[in-house]
Amino acid sequence: MVSPRETEKIDPEEHTLRLAVLIDADNAQAAVIKGLLAEIARFGEATVRRIYGDFTATASASWKKVLQQYAIKPIQQFAYTRGKNATDSTLIIDAMDLLYTRKFDGFCLVTSDSDFTGLAMRLREEGLTVLGFGEKKTPEAFRNACHKFVFTEVLRPGTGAEPAGQPSKAGGGQKPAPTQAPAESTDNHKAEFPTQFILTALEQSSDDAGWANLATFGSYLNKLQPDFDSRLYGYKKLSDLVKARTDLFVTKERKAHGSNQKVLFVRAK
Repeated sequence: MVSPRETEKIDPEEHTLRLAVLIDADNAQAAVIKGLLAEIARFGEATVRRIYGDFTATASASWKKVLQQYAIKPIQQFAYTRGKNATDSTLIIDAMDLLYTRKFDGFCLVTSDSDFTGLAMRLREEGLTVLGFGEKKTPEAFRNACHKFVFTEVLRPGTGAEPAGQPSKAGGGQKPAPTQAPAESTDNHKAEFPTQFILTALEQSSDDAGWANLATFGSYLNKLQPDFDSRLYGYKKLSDLVKARTDLFVTKERKAHGSNQKVLFVRAK
C-alpha cells in the first residue's frame, strides 16, 4: 500500500510515484497546464497523461493548442444526447481500467466536478494516492475525497499574491516580514487566513515542549484539510508562511539525527 504524499517533494533516492493524470476538459482550463504539470512533478512521474472531452466543440479550442506540446493524449467523446455530458463516464471507465493494471501508485484527477467524488473514494480504498486539481468552485465533497487538493488558481501564469498582512513589530532585530499587502486570488476575493485552524493543527502535531517538525506539521494540515495551500495566502511554501508570521510562530533549526542537514521546527508564539 502506498502512503499518501501530501506536500513534500519526492526524495530522488525514494521510489518515484507512477501517476496517471486524467483531465476533464469540460471542467479544466488549458491556461494552467504548464503550472499543473510542474505541480504534479513534485509528487511523482506523470506516466499517463490523458484528457477527455469533445474536441470538435469550440469550448475545447484552447486545449487543442497545447496537447502536442505537453504530450497529452486526447480521448474524443461526443455527447450522446444534447445537454448531457458523456465525458465523465469515459474518464471513470478509463480510470478503473488503469487501476486494475496495478501499474500505478496514484491518480491525478483534474476537474472541478463533484461527480468524480465516488471515483476518488474508490481509488483511495485501493490504497492509491489521489491528487485533485480544480478551481475554487470545486465542491467540498470532491476536495475532501482526495489526499491532496490543489486550487488551479494558484497555478496560473503571473499569479503572485502578496502575503497576508500581519501586525507589525518594531525593533527586536528581526528581519522584516514580506510586503504587508493583503493576499488576493485571481478571482479578486481575499483569502481569509485560517489562524485558528492552523494553530490547532500545530498543537496536535507538536511534542510535549510545543515544537513540531515542519514536515510533520504540513502533513497533518493536509490530512485535516486536503485543500490547504500556503499559496492561497501569498506564501510559496509552508516554511515561508511560518517564518513570515512572527506574530503567530517561533521557528528554529535543528540538526537531523545522524546527519549534518538542518530541519525546521515551529511552535506557537
